[in-house]
Amino acid sequence: MNPLLSKLQPYPFEKLRQLFGGVTPNPDFSPISLGIGEPKHPTPTFIQQALADNLSGLATYPTTAGTDQLRQAICNWLERRYDLPALNPATEVLPVNGSREALFALAQVVIDPAAKAVVVCPNPFYQIYEGAAFLAGAEPFFVNSDPDRNFAPDFSNVPAEVWPRVQLLYICTPGNPTGAVLTLNDWKTLFSLSDQHGFVIASDECYSEIYFGDSQPLGALQAAHQLGRGYQRLIAFSSLSKRSNVPGMRSGFVAGDAAILKQFLLYRTYHGSAMSPSIQAASIAAWNDEHHVQQNREKYIQKFKQVTPMLAEVLDVALPDAGFYLWAKVDKLANITDAEYAKRLYAEYNVTVLPGSYVARDAHGLNPGANRIRMALVAEVDECLEAAKRIVDFTRKLAG
Repeated sequence: MNPLLSKLQPYPFEKLRQLFGGVTPNPDFSPISLGIGEPKHPTPTFIQQALADNLSGLATYPTTAGTDQLRQAICNWLERRYDLPALNPATEVLPVNGSREALFALAQVVIDPAAKAVVVCPNPFYQIYEGAAFLAGAEPFFVNSDPDRNFAPDFSNVPAEVWPRVQLLYICTPGNPTGAVLTLNDWKTLFSLSDQHGFVIASDECYSEIYFGDSQPLGALQAAHQLGRGYQRLIAFSSLSKRSNVPGMRSGFVAGDAAILKQFLLYRTYHGSAMSPSIQAASIAAWNDEHHVQQNREKYIQKFKQVTPMLAEVLDVALPDAGFYLWAKVDKLANITDAEYAKRLYAEYNVTVLPGSYVARDAHGLNPGANRIRMALVAEVDECLEAAKRIVDFTRKLAG
């Protein structure tokens, strides 16, 4: 067996299952889960129809590079969304089976395991980053989120002696679970460090279309363009899962540095990562339409505007920059830990939330997720409001 597998920790939801082991939730309440970031809004009918209309694609092997039409649709969306100059659909974009598998696979392509490489990750973080680093033969270095920067990671805290060993840096913007969005100055800093040390930046942007203000979250390629640079050593990841409510389609893309994507395509050809032609056809329909995205965003705005003030009465929580998570602090409640809070809430009110410590690691003397909970407001408005009411009642009871 690959000895690097022993470095992998249980996934957060396995930890949650173990935490709830032996607990029977209060039968007076129907179950509500805010624990998993799985979109629950209905899949738009026109996307379902596009999939059904193209089932004949199941009779052919797909190419790993995808169809010309899909790559062009992705380019068109990127250019519209981020006000970019024309991208080359043959070299600067590549369809992937959801951003998750691509985020993992990229590390296997860009890491030289013989070089004692380091992979920089935000903390808290999406656990794929850590697993990808370990299985590529590298070591993760965690950069803690900074509450004073609306929970964005502060890369100035990385010691100078670490940067020369860095081969890959993962960033999630808008962030999971904090919702933090990198600014143009943040990107300027990262690009300067990448130019100096030669590492690749992997920008995970799967939450980019869920935001609450007038301005859209800044993207990595957009930041590079605004700063007058190319896409060297930069790969952006996006997905239809959250944007279009199709997590089961497993459809996304990577875009950026053509030289890296050429090698990534070679890897994927061997890895067997081609997207079904039927999914590609439905993806084209989704990327070409913005009306359903606006409707989806309005649902989240409605939920967050109602739920956030309710929870803020009893928890330390605020509206994030973007994304569909609330990141709340619970440590002032009778010294209760995040895991204890989640366990008791589940037992007494049948509401599931994720302990913040489960999506972070002990680093630099602390776990930045400790004493926080992540709540995914992915269900419809009424269910989220009912969950918020129960959380308020539970928290007030704890506060005595």
